[in-house]
Amino acid sequence: MCSIHESGEIRSSILEYMAVSDLLSDALTQHFGFSTFKGQQRQIIESLLDGNDVFVLMPTGGGKSLCYQLPALISRGTAIVISPLIALMKNQVDAIRNFSEYDGVAHFLNSSLSRSAVEKVKKDIIAGKTKLLYVAPESLTKDENVAFLRNVDISFYAVDEAHCISEWGHDFRPEYRKIRPIIAKVGLRPVIALTATATPKVQHDIQKNLGMLDASIFKSSFNRENLYYEVRPKTKEIDANIIRFIKQRPGKSGIVYCLSRKKVEELAELLKVNNIKALPYHAGMDSAQRSENQDAFLNEDVDVIVATIAFGMGIDKPDVRYVIHYDIPKSLEGYYQETGRAGRDGGEGVCVAFYSRKDLQKLDKLMISKTPAEQEIGRQLLIETAAYAESSVCRRRILLHYFGENYENDNCGNCDNCKHPKTLVEATEELCAVIETALALKEKFKAEYITCVMIGRATDEIRANEHDQLDVFGCMPNTDERFLAAVIRQADIAGYLKRDLENYGILKVTAKGKKFIKNPSPNFKVVEDSDISDSDPEPQPEAGGGAADEVLYKILIDLRKKIARRFDLPPYVVFQEASLEAMATTYPVTMEELAYIPGVGNGKAKRFGAEFIDTIKEYVKANDIVRPEDFKVRMMPNKSKLKVYLISGIDRKIALDQLAEGKGLDFDELLDELEAIVAAGIKINIDYFLKDVLEEGVEEDIIDYFSETEEDNLEEAIQNLGDEYTEEEIRLVRIKFLSDMGN
Repeated sequence: MCSIHESGEIRSSILEYMAVSDLLSDALTQHFGFSTFKGQQRQIIESLLDGNDVFVLMPTGGGKSLCYQLPALISRGTAIVISPLIALMKNQVDAIRNFSEYDGVAHFLNSSLSRSAVEKVKKDIIAGKTKLLYVAPESLTKDENVAFLRNVDISFYAVDEAHCISEWGHDFRPEYRKIRPIIAKVGLRPVIALTATATPKVQHDIQKNLGMLDASIFKSSFNRENLYYEVRPKTKEIDANIIRFIKQRPGKSGIVYCLSRKKVEELAELLKVNNIKALPYHAGMDSAQRSENQDAFLNEDVDVIVATIAFGMGIDKPDVRYVIHYDIPKSLEGYYQETGRAGRDGGEGVCVAFYSRKDLQKLDKLMISKTPAEQEIGRQLLIETAAYAESSVCRRRILLHYFGENYENDNCGNCDNCKHPKTLVEATEELCAVIETALALKEKFKAEYITCVMIGRATDEIRANEHDQLDVFGCMPNTDERFLAAVIRQADIAGYLKRDLENYGILKVTAKGKKFIKNPSPNFKVVEDSDISDSDPEPQPEAGGGAADEVLYKILIDLRKKIARRFDLPPYVVFQEASLEAMATTYPVTMEELAYIPGVGNGKAKRFGAEFIDTIKEYVKANDIVRPEDFKVRMMPNKSKLKVYLISGIDRKIALDQLAEGKGLDFDELLDELEAIVAAGIKINIDYFLKDVLEEGVEEDIIDYFSETEEDNLEEAIQNLGDEYTEEEIRLVRIKFLSDMGN
């Protein structure tokens, strides 16, 4: 094995006889079997071997691990690799051992080892056999380990997943803050910090905390051209949409990320019920079962892993063809890292995220136990996530800008916004107003504050700061708040504004912005944000992704109107548009198949379905259509149990809030379930509960509204009725209306 001397004189005498380039190339071939380096790997390794601190920002799949593994193998002493996950350590140690003649070349030291195993590790290190020692930050801080490492010949320190140092990173670990003091205790050597996801703010935090502001910096592009990005509204049909999405890609590997362990278990079971080979993975499972499920995915015994964010770190599966986010992540760093597990071989990688404002509201509520500072950081990250999800700008451009990289193209051609672009709107006047307001506020406030000042909203903070006395206060009183937010965001991307690194979120005006305000010209155009709400219909998938038969869909729309007139009902009470879209995609021709359509169920199928079935049969026969019978979505048994529990409780006139409490549901979640029950054609009678909770006349007013409207748009109903009635009252009466009139 080649050897290089320690830091300070890190190049050994062997370099007097062989050029550095030849040495590294030979070592690369000898240890890893590669003939050439990837990207900036050679320059990174050379800088580390020269004794420099090194910061490496390299997206998933770029080859970060080799940047410290190879120099460790050819250096004298042992490299200390600080890594956050025990499972990740084991995988990397196993991988290194596979390239070596003996197991002692790499070890890990963490709480999973027995005392005898720890002694074996230490013996190999003292003997000079171990080139890489992986430790968790918690293990590194133990006094006994610090004392041991002080007597070890250390080549350098590698801090993997270095974003964990920053509170602005997506996986903050307080223990990472202690790394630099421990290094000072053990003995100074070069440090290489590596991460796949870091905004400029997070990068600054990493370098500052590790005491490596003078480090050599190597940043690879974040642009993964092969990845297709799409955001879809999260509606009640999400499960059926995911099942169809997966079944349209038979045999392809995919990951579905959920925020909760409960949802992971439920969705994995639902996929299996629908003949999809899937397994769950989350931190609450037995470690042996987790490993078994992970191996089944790697070995292609299953096609899909449904997981929390615990899955994926260090998983080297190059042919993951899609990553689905059932829940929008808490930060764009997390989103980028998780989507980065798709298409690592350069092939197809489809990334679909389902977005609901309600999910972000729930995430915001979960932060209540955190410190005010942590809450502020968390909310700022949620704002960035919402901006990405709701923006109509090229998603690739937004992501790259977030990570400090400019993407010059306006249209990447490989995201939903670029494939279906919106019209540009002139916004020079609004941009001028934004810049003037930011300057009037001394460039000390965030986007939300600036927007409030511009529209003239005198919040307590604005009054306390006397900013309601400024000339710019109310300068844009009739402009939509969401439009101003889009202007600010796109001005940031275009370089007229920038965010302060030390106080992230505070907007500064750039030199370009100051030049613009002196001589504005009508050439700043923006695209308005998408109005994504929980009741929006699902957009149709890309070509080959099961788009509805438009001709049949129009026929079914007309049939629905005809039947609605016959029953004297609004059309949506018969079947909602999402159900008609599903019929025009899967062509159900029996009552059983129709009952499986989202939003139908046995009750509605029997009451309204006969004519729909006859129409679809006739259409299928006339057009020689081969039906995708595999697209039938089967109900989950445990979901049925919950429905039975709720229906039984309502029959016994148990108060709805008590039913929710009995199953650990929020009242909103209970209403979601009741809406699904009545949408499936099941009749329930909640009059007893409405009588107790509604004041006289409320029920009649809301029913009158739903009777007269042509569209079943809950969001619109809440906007129209919300000044007089609460959202809960509106939803409760709507459930009664749909049950009484449609079932």
